[in-house]
Amino acid sequence: MKHGESAGHDARCTPRGYNWILVAFLAIAVFFLITEHRAHLFGVLPFLLLLACPLMHLFMHHGHGAHGSHDGNDEGSKK
Repeated sequence: MKHGESAGHDARCTPRGYNWILVAFLAIAVFFLITEHRAHLFGVLPFLLLLACPLMHLFMHHGHGAHGSHDGNDEGSKK
């Protein structure tokens, strides 16, 4: 047997069934977090809406083109 070979063990550390147990446990934990803390989550929603306005302005403002001149003499307004 070479130094780098394992003695009959699979390359993965956890058996496949443990992944489903972890997913089920996380789903139950998320369910109870949402149901028990719903009042806290709904209390924060107005502040999240107010925070969304400046964030959308920062991240979505690039679509207006170059802001070199603000006097209305850009090429899109010429006819």
